[in-house]
Amino acid sequence: MSTRIGQMEVSYNSRGTPTYRLEIWHDGLKKHRVISGSEREVIRRKAELQIEEWEERWAQVQAREKGRQDREGLKQQQEAKRGLAAERTEEAQKELQRLASILRHTLEVNDTINWEQLKDHSPFPEPKPAKPQPPARPKPQGLPEEPLRSDPMYQAKLGLLDKLVSSRRERIIKECQARYEADCQDWQRKVQTITAENAAAEERYRSVLQETEKKYQAELAAWEDRHAQFLEKQRLGGEAVEKQRAAYLSGVPEMVVEYCDMVLSGSDYPEYFPQEFDLDYNAETKILLVDYSLPPPDCIPTVKEVRYLQSRDEFVEQYLSQAQQSALYDNLLYQITLRTVHELFEADMINALATIIFNGWVTSIDRSTGKEVTTCVLSLQAQREAFMGINLADVEPKSCFKALKGVGSSKLHSLAAVPPIMKIRREDGRFVSAYEVANTLDESFNLAAMDWEDFEHLIRELFEKEFSANGGEVKVTQASRDGGVDAIAFDPDPIRGGKIVFQAKRYTNTVGVGAVRDLYGTVMNEGANKGILVTTSDYGPDAYAFATGKPIVLLNGANLLHMLEKHGHKARIDLQEARKIAMNQPAR
Repeated sequence: MSTRIGQMEVSYNSRGTPTYRLEIWHDGLKKHRVISGSEREVIRRKAELQIEEWEERWAQVQAREKGRQDREGLKQQQEAKRGLAAERTEEAQKELQRLASILRHTLEVNDTINWEQLKDHSPFPEPKPAKPQPPARPKPQGLPEEPLRSDPMYQAKLGLLDKLVSSRRERIIKECQARYEADCQDWQRKVQTITAENAAAEERYRSVLQETEKKYQAELAAWEDRHAQFLEKQRLGGEAVEKQRAAYLSGVPEMVVEYCDMVLSGSDYPEYFPQEFDLDYNAETKILLVDYSLPPPDCIPTVKEVRYLQSRDEFVEQYLSQAQQSALYDNLLYQITLRTVHELFEADMINALATIIFNGWVTSIDRSTGKEVTTCVLSLQAQREAFMGINLADVEPKSCFKALKGVGSSKLHSLAAVPPIMKIRREDGRFVSAYEVANTLDESFNLAAMDWEDFEHLIRELFEKEFSANGGEVKVTQASRDGGVDAIAFDPDPIRGGKIVFQAKRYTNTVGVGAVRDLYGTVMNEGANKGILVTTSDYGPDAYAFATGKPIVLLNGANLLHMLEKHGHKARIDLQEARKIAMNQPAR
C-alpha cells in the first residue's frame, strides 16, 4: 500500500476552539492532502474515504499500466502494437475531453454533503467464533457376566463311587464351591476395574468438554468486547457527525468552513490536480474566501495521438500545438473557477454563503530564477443570486468569468500575477510584537516598581518558556489598559491545553475579588479554557474564595519570583519601596 498517514495535530484559534489537522500522502499518485476540522473521528473517517478513493485510482492506474506493459511486451505482433497505439490515442483523447468538460461534469452531480456517508456503517470485520464440535463421548467397556451357582461348571459331577463314598462326594462338592467362589471374586475385581476405568474415561471427557467450553467462552467474550468497542467507536463517530451536522445547520461559522471543505474535498478531479485549498468565512457578511491551488501548465497532458511506426518498430506521440496547449490551460482554469463557485453555492443548504471570493493560485518554477514561486493568477467575486441565475451548461467559461468581473491576465498560461480581490487574514489584530525583559533583571530589580508594559512582556516571556516545551505559543495583546486581555497562550496539549488568557497586575496593594471576577468574565467572553492572573502583591480571601472551583489560577508575588528562579532569573519584590516610587501614580 503506497499510502502514508501523518500524526494527528491540534491547534487553537483565538477563541480557543481546537482544530485538528491530519496529513495524508499517496506516493504512487504523488498526492498530498491536509484534512482539518474540529472532530477527530470525522477527520479520521474523511481520511479513510480519501485513502479509499486514492487506492481505487491507483489500482486503475496500475491496471492501465500493467495492461499497457503487457501489450507492449508483444513486440513481434505488429497488429497488437497498432491496436495499442489506437488505444493510447483513445485514452489521450478521452483525457483531453475530460479536461474540456470539467465544468459540465459537476452539473451532473449533487454537491450537497451526504452526512450519512461520513458515518462508518461497515460491518464488524471479524466473524463470530464458531462453537466447536464436542469430542466423541467414550464408549464404556462392558461388564463381564456374573458367575451363577446354578451354572453346570459349578455343579458336582458324581460317579457311582462318589455317591457311595461320602468323603469323595464332599471333596468334589467343596471343589465346585471353591471354584465358584474364586470366579465370583475374580468377577468382582474385573467389575471394579472396568467400572473405575469407565468412570475415569467419563471424567476425562467431561474435563475436555469443560475446557473446550471455557476456551470458547473466553474467545466469545473477547470477540464480543472487540465488537462492542467497534460499535461504540461507530456510535461516537456517528454522534460526532451529527454534532457537526447540527452545528452546520445552526450556522456555526467554523462548521460552515468545514462543510465547504468537505464539499471541495469530494470534488472529482484528475489525480494530477493539486486539489488543495484554504478557506475563510465571515458570518456577518456571509462572505466565503477561497484560496485555491490550480494545476501548473506543465502537469496538464498534451498528447493528442499515438502512432505506431512499423518501419522503426516504435511509438511516436503527437502533441497539441503550443497555441492549443495555452488555450486548453486557460479554459481549464476558468472552468475550475466557475465549477468551484457552483459546487459551493449548490451545496449551501442553509444559505450561509451570500458571496464567494475565489483566488486561484499556481505553484510553478520561475524559469528566470529556477525557484518555486506561488502566484495568484485570477480572482473572482460572485454573488449567489447572480451566479445561480447563470446556465453553466451553455456558457463559454472565459466569457462568463469576464462577465462576472473576474480579474486575471488575458493569457493565464503566462502565470502573470494579479492582486486577489480579498486576502485571508490570518493574524489576530490585537497581537503586538513581543520583546525580551527577563535578561535585564537582577537581584536588585524591584518587580513591583517596573514599567507596567515591561511587566506584561515579562509575564508573556515567562509563560512562553513554560509552554514552549509542548509547542505552545504566547502573544501579548495591544496596550489598551482597559482591564481586558494582556496576553493569550495557545497550548496544543490535547488534555490540559487550549486557549489561556492572562492578566498581569503590577499592584502594590492586595488584589480584590473584583479583578478576579473581571478575569472570569474575560475567560467566558474569549471562549478560553483557563484564565491566569499574575500580580506582584497578593489576593484577598474573597478573591481566593471566588476562584475556587473555576478555571482560574491566581499567582501572587511569591509564585512570580519562583517562576523567575525556575527559568534562571532573579529579582525582588518590595511593595513599600514601590509605593514610595509610584507616589500618586495609579497602579495598573
